Amino acid sequence: MTSHAAGLPLTLTQNLPSLKRSSCFRNDCLASLFRRPLDRVNVLGDDETEGHTGCVNALSWAHDGELLLSGGDDTTVRIWSMDPTASDAEYPFVCCAVIHTGHRANIFNARMLPHSSRIATVAGDKQVLVFDIGQVHGPSVPGCEGRYSETPTHTLRCHEDRVKRIVPEDSPDVFLTVSEDGTVRQHDLRTSHSCHTGCPAPLVQVDFELSSLAMSPLTPYQFVVAGDSGYGYLFDRRHLQTTSQPSSVFSTDLTTCVRRFGRPEPTDDADNRRRQHITGARMSSHAGDEVLLAYNGDVVYRYSALGVPQEEKDTPIIMPIQKYVGAQNVDTVKDVNFLGPSDEYVTVGSDDGNFFVWNKESGSLHGIYEGDGSVVNVIEGHPHLPLVAVSGIDTTVKLFAPTDEKSEFSRMDNAEAIIERNQRSRSIRSIRSVDMAALMQLYEAGQVRVSVDGDSDVIPCRSQ
Repeated sequence: MTSHAAGLPLTLTQNLPSLKRSSCFRNDCLASLFRRPLDRVNVLGDDETEGHTGCVNALSWAHDGELLLSGGDDTTVRIWSMDPTASDAEYPFVCCAVIHTGHRANIFNARMLPHSSRIATVAGDKQVLVFDIGQVHGPSVPGCEGRYSETPTHTLRCHEDRVKRIVPEDSPDVFLTVSEDGTVRQHDLRTSHSCHTGCPAPLVQVDFELSSLAMSPLTPYQFVVAGDSGYGYLFDRRHLQTTSQPSSVFSTDLTTCVRRFGRPEPTDDADNRRRQHITGARMSSHAGDEVLLAYNGDVVYRYSALGVPQEEKDTPIIMPIQKYVGAQNVDTVKDVNFLGPSDEYVTVGSDDGNFFVWNKESGSLHGIYEGDGSVVNVIEGHPHLPLVAVSGIDTTVKLFAPTDEKSEFSRMDNAEAIIERNQRSRSIRSIRSVDMAALMQLYEAGQVRVSVDGDSDVIPCRSQ
């Protein structure tokens, strides 16, 4: 048996590009494109027949980037695909189907489950719904209505409060959800149960609201959760619950918190009064140890799960290795994300209607772009193309791509004034929100006895 392809000379096969070399070449090309400024190349849903009728809270790419899912306050999920017959747009995405989900409150997340045509949705009505859309490709009939059953194949009512995020596993049947009831649950569509009385035990259960959940495909046994706490928590499913953890917090957990991510203690009095809350968490798809956290009323921080804890104790704290300054995160729940073929950039939305992009390693500002008429909440990069989807308070989805020309939607020329205004406004508005939150807590709980050390929201984590 020869060691080279049949019918080809050995010298020729030696010069054929390997899969690794081809992948590196593609990444190098994409990286060079992302060094350019971005500009808006399309607006999805800017007419009455295709668009949402409320804020767009959810964006996700599906089918290896062939489809874009969007969902929001109108309780619909819209499926966008590229129209090969359109020649007047660089990225001519059109609506090919709409799912009228039947949710009774805002949709917060929608994800297609891998290796399937299933879409899972979560919303403020505490429900997790799963739909099977079959094969949806190309533009649909007028009015953007896909032809398939809109009856969910699965309705899961395991959570007791609003459900905020979905993280699919590498399976068409298994995925995780996080809820403001303080739990992370794993759902397996291959097994049935009676909700409320027969729901499987949650993977995580804490005594404060959770709103963010992130996992890296490189380390699928770990995930990060965050919410109404000053910390992000790294859980590892390879470690079962330890008896040293208090039962009041981990009474039914099937995993273990191994790290928590914090930030430097604030020195300003106003910062000390600020509500401890994380709006977004993300783990890198190219470096499984990298974690991003977006703090309400503060900046974005990057961590390494492999970092040495600042203090060696029962609850080891990993401190940031970089921070990203300039955006304003007070009014709404903003996600955070990586951009670039190797996650070279960090991005987050802002209350001023812009989204910010920084160089991941240096923390230097790479771009500011107008992405919404009010607030940008969600930014999702295409898995293979130099394309970025952006949404927020507007009823539309904006697509951005690198440009060789001057960017019409770049705001870098006014960067200094924008950052200064955001920092000033952030301080004033975060103080007001903290004061109101404190009054509401007193109203709901009456006289609250606070521990001297103030660690009521700290989960003990074992060091590994």
